[in-house]
Amino acid sequence: MKEDTQVNPLFGGFQKTNQILEFQITQEYTGQQKHLCYLVPQWKEVLDFDTFLFGEGTSVAKIVSGSIFNSPNFGIAGISNIGDEINWTGHTLAQANLYGFGRLAWDPSLSGKKIIEEWIKCTFGNNETVLNNLSEMMLKSWNIYEKYTAPLGVGWMVNPGHHYGPNVDGYEYSRWGTYHKADHYGIGVDRTLKSGTGYTAQYRQQNFEKYEHLDSCPDELLLFFHHVSYIYKLSNNKTVLQHIYDTHFEGVEDVQWLIDKWQGLERYIDSKRYSSVYQRLLEQRESAKEWRDIINSYFYRKTMIYDEKRRKIY
Repeated sequence: MKEDTQVNPLFGGFQKTNQILEFQITQEYTGQQKHLCYLVPQWKEVLDFDTFLFGEGTSVAKIVSGSIFNSPNFGIAGISNIGDEINWTGHTLAQANLYGFGRLAWDPSLSGKKIIEEWIKCTFGNNETVLNNLSEMMLKSWNIYEKYTAPLGVGWMVNPGHHYGPNVDGYEYSRWGTYHKADHYGIGVDRTLKSGTGYTAQYRQQNFEKYEHLDSCPDELLLFFHHVSYIYKLSNNKTVLQHIYDTHFEGVEDVQWLIDKWQGLERYIDSKRYSSVYQRLLEQRESAKEWRDIINSYFYRKTMIYDEKRRKIY
């Protein structure tokens, strides 16, 4: 599952096929362990997703456990984030994703909060300040990453090949198909049955109805399922374009918040691990600024619609 895409309708579609869910523990599309991005909350959304295969309550977790079909040929796999660094994962805090994958595979009912608190205590001890600061950082990190990268479920906007850093049109004209379909008037891929590719019809009726219609499609997946104008109003009454501007500025501010929270832990953490994480957070801040400036400038030049707050956009 890539950043900001909905659960594949094949879960809930197949009934006579063995199924294994694969999670990408390595952060190929979520900052490559240079950025802090705790992925367990994302994976929990996938596991808890109700496919409605046999009515309400047929979650992905129940399907991949094999319990629905009374079969052992189901499961969860992961693309590991272990490399040749002495701390295994490069970013010390990325170890939490590997730990979290193992815990969820063993017990998918666990919450992201419980898992991260376990990991913090195992890794840094029982200090309450460390536990509180770091758990807050980790639990907010996925949302922060999404703020300054690709908006509203539209998909990748990364550099081809190595997939690090922003490139709005990097895969727009590629056969790989990670399209955003942005033009002067609007953005998003129409995957509806009524007027698009028909992808929504692969879901069971309850999910089909949710994704097919603009008024019921969640904002965070809007551009994955629909092509809309830049002035389309989201549930918070912001236009799509103003949301893009705002979240990309907020994302940089939020990374600075991560840095500030981490600096508050310097006295509690050994200098080697403290410095290693601090340097990664500084890299994340610079990358977030690059994302902000490239994404906002791209859409300003596409639309020539000003940011309502008149912030600097190139």
